[in-house]
Amino acid sequence: MSDFVSMMMPIGIAVGSLVLVVSLIMGVLLMLAPGWYQAKIKDNVIKTDDFMNLRPSNWEALQFLLLNRVAIGGHKKDTSKSYELALDDSEHVKGLKLSRLSKPEDAGSDNVLSSSPSSSSSTPSPIVIGTIRMGFGHHRIAYAASSWGMEASDMEKKNRTTVFHDLLNVKSEEADLIRDMDKLYSMGSQFASEFGGVAEKLWGVLTKAMGPNGLRVPAETAEHLVPILKGIPKDSPIIATHCFVAMAAVAAGFTNVINLVIDNHAQWFVLSPNCLNLVQGPSNYHSFLNMGVPAELVALAGHWIPKDLVDNIPLDCRRRIARAVKRNPLRILAPVGGAGAQKTFFCAFIKALSPLLKNGTVQLLLNAGDHKHMFAAFEKAIKANDLDCGRVDTIDGVREFQSNLLKSSDAEPANAVTLFAFPNYFPAVATTDILSRVSDVLAAKPSELAFYPIPKINVRRVGDHEAYSAIRSSEIGDGTFECRTIEASMEYVKLMTSNGNGELLTLMNEKIIANDKIGIYDGCKNAVKIALERAKNGAKKDQ
Repeated sequence: MSDFVSMMMPIGIAVGSLVLVVSLIMGVLLMLAPGWYQAKIKDNVIKTDDFMNLRPSNWEALQFLLLNRVAIGGHKKDTSKSYELALDDSEHVKGLKLSRLSKPEDAGSDNVLSSSPSSSSSTPSPIVIGTIRMGFGHHRIAYAASSWGMEASDMEKKNRTTVFHDLLNVKSEEADLIRDMDKLYSMGSQFASEFGGVAEKLWGVLTKAMGPNGLRVPAETAEHLVPILKGIPKDSPIIATHCFVAMAAVAAGFTNVINLVIDNHAQWFVLSPNCLNLVQGPSNYHSFLNMGVPAELVALAGHWIPKDLVDNIPLDCRRRIARAVKRNPLRILAPVGGAGAQKTFFCAFIKALSPLLKNGTVQLLLNAGDHKHMFAAFEKAIKANDLDCGRVDTIDGVREFQSNLLKSSDAEPANAVTLFAFPNYFPAVATTDILSRVSDVLAAKPSELAFYPIPKINVRRVGDHEAYSAIRSSEIGDGTFECRTIEASMEYVKLMTSNGNGELLTLMNEKIIANDKIGIYDGCKNAVKIALERAKNGAKKDQ
């Protein structure tokens, strides 16, 4: 025994010494972190701590420095830079302008965007819909806002342009910084979705429980992105669909900035200081007030929905009700998210639906987006279950598909499964919006689509913050609670295909019609209205 003690004693001393050294190093780092933190943020335009009325603890200061290093990497901040921008006509959306980095051949042409405020009342500065192509959600909301921006511009009759300003479309070091961060986010989403368990719980914590550093770190990142916005006239209304864009616009000196808050979970990460933050639901609104957000910087607007869907709510809901009453096949639209997660879930969903697809009870519209690995997995699952399948791979094909089904509530697709897959980004996003009008139910994770005016089966989330969006959907009556398993999802599929005379789908559509009458789906419409009113009256410079 004494020999064992003698043998273990040096190991114990070594371990104890290591623990002591690590503890001393951590103590020194914690002592120095607040000073390093203050030095890091001293020149920033965005004062997050003043906005939150909070000061970081020693541990939070150290955490900020570590997270900031992960987010920023070796990128250097240079707010003195400015990129000249040019505008092109969108090949997909008539009347919409897309921004990009100006080229030498653009010199002297009308498509170069001047950074000087417009002095002509007949040609005011553009409405700028600022976004970042990180996943599908931010882009989807940006296209929704753009649809209302173009209509408002037409009604103004002042030749005001609506510009879709995707920061990633301006080729630059700053855009590369965003891409590097997006790769990390996409990897995390896919890992959590595919492996579940501990991986999903950890990802849930990272996407939900960042606390005040959830705003401090993005604000520091946004300060790096200022050059991408400096080519825009300073009197332009900026409607941002990503907090990075809103904060970068504030840091660049814009005074009419509106941030469209994503999700339905109140957390510091989704906000932007010194601008108007619009939210989709009342629980988010009062939660932000309770967190201490100044009342003049937050307002309830409604859901972020494109104009075409809102305008056709009564017509589309009546068509769905007619189909439910006549017991037509249940047409399910199942889109994947922009991160390309949920492969395992949707492949299992295809298998579970296969008996209903074969006997004509259900039809499946499956949008694989622009993810090659998702398309390959879905194609394999469809063949493995011996399902009849058609394929659409162009945006014109999607529009033709929709047009054929709009002709009559009894019109049906040619195949039990229609697989939509594309080589590029825009059709991947737009297809879900287009097909929502001709689908009976949307089966998607509770992301931005949980707010859409279509009956929904809200399937398993990717990130704990999405759980609250499913709650919002269920409480206003247009969707289910989150269905975390295939079995739970199939219970609702069976209910929607066997519940008497279509009562559940009828109820959901009636609730959508009622919600529409009180403006629940008018969020983007209201955001554009507010932005133009502020442009007319002059945005308050003390915000």
